[in-house]
Amino acid sequence: MKPAYRVALVAFPGIRAFDVSVITEVWGTDRTDRGAPAFDLRRVATDSAAVPMRGGLALAPDRTLTWLSRADLILVPGLDDHVTPAPAPVLDALRRAHARGTTLAALCGGAFTLAQAGLLDGRRAITHWGLIDLLRTHHPRVNVVPDALFIEDDNIWTAAGTAAGIDLCLHLVRRSHGAEAAATIARSMVTAPFRTGTQAQFIEHPTPRADRDADTLAAIRDHALRHLHEPLTVAALAARAGMSPRSFARHFTAETGATPLRWLLDQRIAAAQKLLERTDLPMPEVARRAGFGSEVTMRQHFASRLATSPRAYRTAFSTRSATGSGAGGSNPIAR
Repeated sequence: MKPAYRVALVAFPGIRAFDVSVITEVWGTDRTDRGAPAFDLRRVATDSAAVPMRGGLALAPDRTLTWLSRADLILVPGLDDHVTPAPAPVLDALRRAHARGTTLAALCGGAFTLAQAGLLDGRRAITHWGLIDLLRTHHPRVNVVPDALFIEDDNIWTAAGTAAGIDLCLHLVRRSHGAEAAATIARSMVTAPFRTGTQAQFIEHPTPRADRDADTLAAIRDHALRHLHEPLTVAALAARAGMSPRSFARHFTAETGATPLRWLLDQRIAAAQKLLERTDLPMPEVARRAGFGSEVTMRQHFASRLATSPRAYRTAFSTRSATGSGAGGSNPIAR
C-alpha cells in the first residue's frame, strides 16, 4: 500500500482560522472510501502549547517543528496581523525545509511569513489584492505579481485572497495525485475543482449595471464545455453570444479573469486529464475528444502547462483499473 502523503500545517499565534479550516478540510478528512488518496496531516508548532487564534479559538499541535523534515508538503496559513514577526524557530525551520527541497505553500497573507524568512526574495509571489502594497512596502525584494490566483517559484507556492487558498490546495492535490483526486475532494467540499483567471476580477470596482451579458456568457461557457471536441473559435462563440469578437473577449475576460482562448485551453487540458485517468482510450482519441485536434498539439500543451507528457500523466494517475474504460459518447467528461 502506498504510504500516506505527509502534510504539515505550520501553526503559531495569529494564524487565520479560515485557512486552518481549509487546510484541514482538504488534507485532514479521510476520503479513501471514495477513491481519494490517504493523507497524513499534522499540526506543527514550536511546542505542544495550544496556539491561540482570533475569535476565542485555539489549535492543538500534535507535532513539533522537527516533524517538518518528514513532510512532503508544508503549508503556512494566513495571518490576522501581517506585519507581526513570526517566531524565529518557525522561520529557521521553513528555510531548512526549502533547502531540503520540500514544497512550501502559503495561503493568502501567509506570504508575509515566507517573506520574513527571506524565502521570497527575488522570487515571484502573490497575496490578497488588498495586501499587495503592504507586502511590497515591507518586503521590497519580493517580485509581487498582482493578478494571479496562485503562483509558484522555486517550489514555493503563494495564493491570493481567502477563496484562492482553496484553489491552491486543490491544485496541489491535483499536481501530486491527479485531477480525479482533486475532483473527488472538490465534490465533497461542494466547490469547483479549479477556477481559471486572476484575482483582478475580484478587486473592488464600481458595481456595473446589470445586463444580459452575465447570463449570456454563462450559457456560452456551458455550450463550449459540451462541445469541447469541436473546433471552437472566439469568433464563433462571439457570434453565438450576439457580440462582436472584441466585445465578447472584453466581457468574457471581465467576468472570468481569463481570455476566451486561455479559458478554452484550461478546459481542454482538464478534459484530457480526466480521460487519461479514467479511460484507456488511445492518445489520438483523447486528443480528439478534448478538442486538441492532434496528439502532437495535446502533448505540446501538456509540456508547457503541466511540465509532463500525456503518457507520463496517465502512468502516474490512471484509475481505469478501478473504473473501467469509460469510453463511449462524445462528451469528454461526465457532467
